[in-house]
Amino acid sequence: MFLISGVFRFADLWTIISFTYTVFVVLTVIAVVADRREPVKTLAWIMVITMFPVGGMILFLAFGRNHRKERTFMQKELFDHEIMGKICGDQLRQLPENAHLSSPDKSLITLMLNNSRAVLTLNNRLNILNNGNECFPVLFDQMRQAKEFIHIEFFGIESGPLFEQMFSILAERASQGVEVRIIYDSVGGRALRRHDIKRMKAAGMDVRCFMPVFFTRFSSLANYRNHRKIVVVDGKVGFTGGMNIADRYIDGVRGGIWRDVHLRIEGEAVATLQTIFVTDWAFVTEGQTLESPRYFPSTDINHLCPMQIATSGPDSPYASIKHSYFAAISKAQEYVYISTPYLLPDEAVLTALRVAALSGVDVRVLIPVRGDNLIVAWASYSYVDTLLEAGVKVYLYKKGFNHSKFIVIDDELCTVGSANLDYRSFQDDFEVQAILYDNDITHQLRDHFLADLADSDLITAESWPRRSRLSKLMEPVARLLAPLF
Repeated sequence: MFLISGVFRFADLWTIISFTYTVFVVLTVIAVVADRREPVKTLAWIMVITMFPVGGMILFLAFGRNHRKERTFMQKELFDHEIMGKICGDQLRQLPENAHLSSPDKSLITLMLNNSRAVLTLNNRLNILNNGNECFPVLFDQMRQAKEFIHIEFFGIESGPLFEQMFSILAERASQGVEVRIIYDSVGGRALRRHDIKRMKAAGMDVRCFMPVFFTRFSSLANYRNHRKIVVVDGKVGFTGGMNIADRYIDGVRGGIWRDVHLRIEGEAVATLQTIFVTDWAFVTEGQTLESPRYFPSTDINHLCPMQIATSGPDSPYASIKHSYFAAISKAQEYVYISTPYLLPDEAVLTALRVAALSGVDVRVLIPVRGDNLIVAWASYSYVDTLLEAGVKVYLYKKGFNHSKFIVIDDELCTVGSANLDYRSFQDDFEVQAILYDNDITHQLRDHFLADLADSDLITAESWPRRSRLSKLMEPVARLLAPLF
């Protein structure tokens, strides 16, 4: 403070504070722009910092900076590449000679091989598991049969009755000498009690947390989460899809079921799931590798079902799964059916959807009538008008919360996995997605989608304007903020 003639000049003090404050805001905005992130995310951070300068600056410095990504994940990318090179060898550089594929499929397969090292496997057998009541009995029964190891990687593991079922099986298997390794995400696993983590470790399980977050109140803003869902049992059976370990998958939520889809996989693709787990395990353990051949046993499955297991994440220079969505939608000739809990496409995917619909392709998108995050739900609604104008049919699932993440295209191609149709899945989070080039599986998933439409309402140009005034007011604001949630 200035002291002039023995009197504090508060006007001068206020001027200094205002100037300092303005400088910090400007410098933070410059830092946001200098990070060279997606324009929509840059705009979202600038909006937050401008509206809430002090809080916005703190949040950006704590959760928005990309320097953590550059330091941490550059080394992970190199290490992953080395591990995958040892395990997969020549498969990373060429397609199998006996893969009889159409030209559009071969183009997509080559894209995913080049941008995410997604090996094409041919001999696989799959089961589609709808909702928790189908998935968890099958998953837990497979765990009971484990003889050598169980590898588990989930975004979310929550304490509760479902966790207790899994814990009792894993503890019994561990007591019999089965190796049990578990990766859970710090944000997704914030409802996993410390006491339960200690119980798992005491029972002989090796439990690791992916990139711990200590500010749990703001954890939804934390970047670079491991959103993958992978289980591998003895290297012979694998599971992946959209489900976590949480009671809502069995008990449902207010308003109905918690709708989701998972896959049980046997065959060559299990080795790819295992490879992804191995690379993530090396990351969370700071170098422990599981490259022994016993973790990659041969398979006797002789059933043709071509499949790639693709990954994406901040450790890659490519938004691989977004690329797969864009390429698959662009190649559609007859229909595109998409089930997603969050409808937050970037400009490229939004354009692909609109161009497909304007070209006469039957494009249908299924989203929840009620979201689990109000801001994200409003943001999803903000895209509906644009899609309707292009002829895209948008449905609101009303039987509960639709958490399933799959795409079906032309009876020829489908994808199931952990990635949502949103910014986080495309850019910030570690995701895994099964891309299937099989008519039978595609037909099954198409039928599940059409069954979900029977429990949904079609949005029409006449009904949509009658939504609440509050929703109309908040949608454009939420659209700007959505990349941060």
